[in-house]
Amino acid sequence: MKKITLLLLLCSFSVTAQDYFLKKYEPYNSDVPSPETFLGYGVGEYHTRHDRIVAYLNTLATSSPRAEIELYGYTHEKRPLVILRIGTQGNLQNIEALQQRHLVFTDPQQSAASDPELPIFIQLGYNVHGNEPSSSEAAMLTAYIMVASEHPEIAKFREQSVIFLDPTINPDGRDRHTQWANTYRGNPLVTDPQDAEHNEYWPGGRTNHYWFDLNRDWLLAINPESRGKLNWYHQWYPNVVTDFHEMGTQSTHFFEPMKANGSRNPIMPKENYEDLNNKFAEYFVEAHDSLGSLYFSKEVFDGTYPGYGSSYPDLQGGLGLLFEQASSRGHAQRTAFGKITFPFTIRNQLVSGMATIKAAVENKDYLRNYQKLFFTSGLRNAAASRTRAYTFELEDDANRLKAFLDKLLIHRVKVYRNGDRRFTVPTDQPQYRMVQSFFETYSTYRDSVFYDASAWSVANFYNIAYRPQRSFNSGQELTSVEDLFLPDAVQRSDYAYIVNGNDYNTPALIHYLQSQGLVVSSAFKPFTTRVNSQEKSFDYGAVIIHVPSQSKSADAVFQIVQEGQSRFQIPIDGVRSGYHLKGVDLGSRYMNPLRKPKAAMLVGEGTRSYEAGEVWHLLDTRVGMPITKLPLRDFDRIDLKGYNTLVMVSGNYRFSETQQEKIKQWVRQGNTLITIGTATSYVVDKEWVKESLVSDKKDSTATVERLPYGDAGENSGRERVGGIILKADLDLSHPLAFGYTRSDLPVYKNNEVWLKPSKNAYSTVAQYTPNPHIDGFISRENLEENAKGSASLVVSRLGGGRVVLFADNPNFRGSWYGTNRLFLNAIFLGNHIRVPN
Repeated sequence: MKKITLLLLLCSFSVTAQDYFLKKYEPYNSDVPSPETFLGYGVGEYHTRHDRIVAYLNTLATSSPRAEIELYGYTHEKRPLVILRIGTQGNLQNIEALQQRHLVFTDPQQSAASDPELPIFIQLGYNVHGNEPSSSEAAMLTAYIMVASEHPEIAKFREQSVIFLDPTINPDGRDRHTQWANTYRGNPLVTDPQDAEHNEYWPGGRTNHYWFDLNRDWLLAINPESRGKLNWYHQWYPNVVTDFHEMGTQSTHFFEPMKANGSRNPIMPKENYEDLNNKFAEYFVEAHDSLGSLYFSKEVFDGTYPGYGSSYPDLQGGLGLLFEQASSRGHAQRTAFGKITFPFTIRNQLVSGMATIKAAVENKDYLRNYQKLFFTSGLRNAAASRTRAYTFELEDDANRLKAFLDKLLIHRVKVYRNGDRRFTVPTDQPQYRMVQSFFETYSTYRDSVFYDASAWSVANFYNIAYRPQRSFNSGQELTSVEDLFLPDAVQRSDYAYIVNGNDYNTPALIHYLQSQGLVVSSAFKPFTTRVNSQEKSFDYGAVIIHVPSQSKSADAVFQIVQEGQSRFQIPIDGVRSGYHLKGVDLGSRYMNPLRKPKAAMLVGEGTRSYEAGEVWHLLDTRVGMPITKLPLRDFDRIDLKGYNTLVMVSGNYRFSETQQEKIKQWVRQGNTLITIGTATSYVVDKEWVKESLVSDKKDSTATVERLPYGDAGENSGRERVGGIILKADLDLSHPLAFGYTRSDLPVYKNNEVWLKPSKNAYSTVAQYTPNPHIDGFISRENLEENAKGSASLVVSRLGGGRVVLFADNPNFRGSWYGTNRLFLNAIFLGNHIRVPN
């Protein structure tokens, strides 16, 4: 350890720094610049911005025929997403032919003979969490070694593999952290863990522009970073994929195998999580033992959730590999093991990456055969299943259905159209295991403690009512959703336009019309009228634009309505009369003009950035509506009068009595407060509303059973709700439920906020059913004592206003299309909710 520490201290000198990383693979081609030569400082002396990393990779591609760069997308902040291909000049010149030979092994319909001359495809992915920066620095070193080294071992690696090096999966988050670390860098370096350099302010650099965790987004594909990567991935199907991370400073280094898979019957082959992981672990052990590094495996982390960078490849015939390195959280920091420096963390990542390349090359035949086995075994499993297909249809919400279909297609799941809005997904297809991930649900597990979610049946995210089938009737294969469900052109009217209101894009249309200066109303009772000489029924929440009530001409109104339909692809009907055949008429007191939302959200230290980002992303990208983000640090001088809606996401709120009264008084004046998760428990505990939480029913005087201390972590973890799907019963007549046509609603729960149904008979909007479990692990105690009969959504009166209390997160990871509408209705219809006494 003393020798290692001495080396780390010497790393401030640039020549020594370069030798520290590169000496093993000498000599190097002098025509190819090293990272240090290009950057002007030794790797690890500073944190390197993403644009300079990309510039360096471009330099490698222009200075050597062994490398070429490709662009696969852009981030929200328009930073480029690139991959550097590395191999021999001959392999890169023939890359398309190699690609086709490789893809034969991913197609179970093709006969794949042994192809020993075919290079193995390795995808090295770095820095998905922006404030885990060591791996992107290691990426530059790895690229340089693989391109410039003339060492015989590296020459062998180039000959027998093609490396696809993605230096920064999350450039927006990385640059946020890079700016912080370099800004607070001391000279000399400050190792005190309390120094500002080691403690970012909220939200930190972990997440992307909208504060999403991109390492959870491979399955959900919400962000452009993930969608670009998935489109790239399904062109290449690499055999090995790395996923480099950092963890707490007091840790060491983790590599796979992971903790045992939590599922009772994992859908990935056991050859993956047993044989392959153990084969590769031998290489990691050898590499890190040679350094004297501390490390561990088989603990904490699990690959059960299929949306990680280290688990998604496992469902595509590849081997996903997770690495976790103790973080210096800056340039140097004091730990219980001594000082940890940025160069040391970089070296461990570099060593793990190089060991991965070696393991892949030396086991390339095994990996290739495994990939073939993966897809053929998928078809065998499908044939052995009684389920031959899943069918679903959605007559009243074209845009929600399109979003779900798009999600299937981006994962290359085959979908067939059997009618206007009826679709079938067969199980007999290469992506059978992705079909399982989308539709299968589970209630029994081998393990009870998960690193992340234990439920991910994506069809439930979209509130898709699907049915398993014993047979498959093919139709027309769907290849794109681009021109799907285009509505009939709106017919001009001088009287009124009506939108049924069930479509996911309805709130976006309302906001657009309001932004164009139109008065928009909503129907608080259903009705039936005549459209083009045909009877047509409209549900709760139908949207009305009464032409004579507008300040604009009929022609101008028509033009705005046409543009709204074009943008949001929603059917809009022109009508000639306000007299309706059934239900309320157009001039009824149940037709209420909607107030234009002026929304704000509390953000900053103490609030959950993930949830705040989900709200921001939803309103920005799907509604096109701005929301003001109010920093808690400025709360005392913030004037709330300019807003009619305030959002409080989960968090650890510590308002003074005066600050609490400021919010309560604002609500009493007729405004709407929306709380999510622990923000709901906060306002209930502080008695802002007359609601209550489910109390602990256990007898505190009962004798406590004596248990082994070593089991404490597992036992307490069992009671956590990491991520499950429950069924709620929805009051379809409530304004918050406008747009829904089925009372059964899947909701996502990843907290321990159990809300009692309101004592007010009209205030419980959504309540868990008597048998609520749909998917995921929940302990028997939680299910029986907390979940059954609890409320998911309650509206409570506060003076002339109201508090909308979400026990669950309706916007989880940007993917819960099925419950987004509840949240959006709270914004657009909140002021029309009159809580009866």
